[in-house]
Amino acid sequence: MRDERRITIREAYAEASSFLRQHGVREPEANAGRLLEHLLGESRSGLLLRWPEPFPREREADWQRLLERKASGEPVQYIIGEQEFYGLPFTVTPAVLIPRPETELLVEQVVLLGRQLFGGASHGPGAAGVASPTIADVGTGSGAIAVSLAVQCPSWRVTASDIAPDALAVARANAERNGVAERVAFVEGDLLGPWIERGERLDLVVSNPPYIPEADEAGLQPEVRLFEPRTALYGGADGLEPYRRLTAQLGELPALPALVGFEVGQGQADEVRRLLERAADWDEVRIVPDLAGIDRHVIAYRSKNHA
Repeated sequence: MRDERRITIREAYAEASSFLRQHGVREPEANAGRLLEHLLGESRSGLLLRWPEPFPREREADWQRLLERKASGEPVQYIIGEQEFYGLPFTVTPAVLIPRPETELLVEQVVLLGRQLFGGASHGPGAAGVASPTIADVGTGSGAIAVSLAVQCPSWRVTASDIAPDALAVARANAERNGVAERVAFVEGDLLGPWIERGERLDLVVSNPPYIPEADEAGLQPEVRLFEPRTALYGGADGLEPYRRLTAQLGELPALPALVGFEVGQGQADEVRRLLERAADWDEVRIVPDLAGIDRHVIAYRSKNHA
């Protein structure tokens, strides 16, 4: 890939971008930059300051291995073991779905409405009359939603579930990493099952469940199809099975939550709204688009006391 002449870090970046482009990698420059920052332990600005320096010979073999992994289609987040979400660092492994930017909008909506209903870190009881609401993050994966909610709203009592023990291990590590391990509990189980079994009352249910229709598997990007966990991707034949089960389970809880927030796949929002409307009497069920204009989140809430 290079001759005996010492190349600069900038030249190594340019060669890597070209190498990844030739292998069909999307956004080759961005991927090369993230890998180089990881390899050299630099921020983006720090890397730019080092552009003229010779590329360190002792890192050449490691650099080549990183590029080969990326060229094979492996997501850069799994290679470097990290992804930022809601301004926080999260460890990610192939045991968990990589947190997406659109899910940050779900957290934003839940925090906004939740503070109105329940109050936040410095608020008393809100419209729902609850001072320290109990939150369930269903199918937590990396823990991105649960940890972000705990950081944003310290008075909330957050519990997160997942069916996969390996995912729960990652989520626990992320709660520790972000300083909320004492305020987020983790339980193994399927959807709302753990709370139903314990007869536990919930004030807020949030979930980004698997929602890709199984028939769409062949059309997914290889980075997703070949590397991310199947259990976190596919939601049955039409992608809606988790929502049918979740909305049915709401009636098995001791009381109806005051707020429910779901992330959904493209074209699924209207049906998920209907499922929620059939499940309970809400003040409003709203659909929230993502930054691309795709209807991405369905939020149902009721402000009256639900005791």
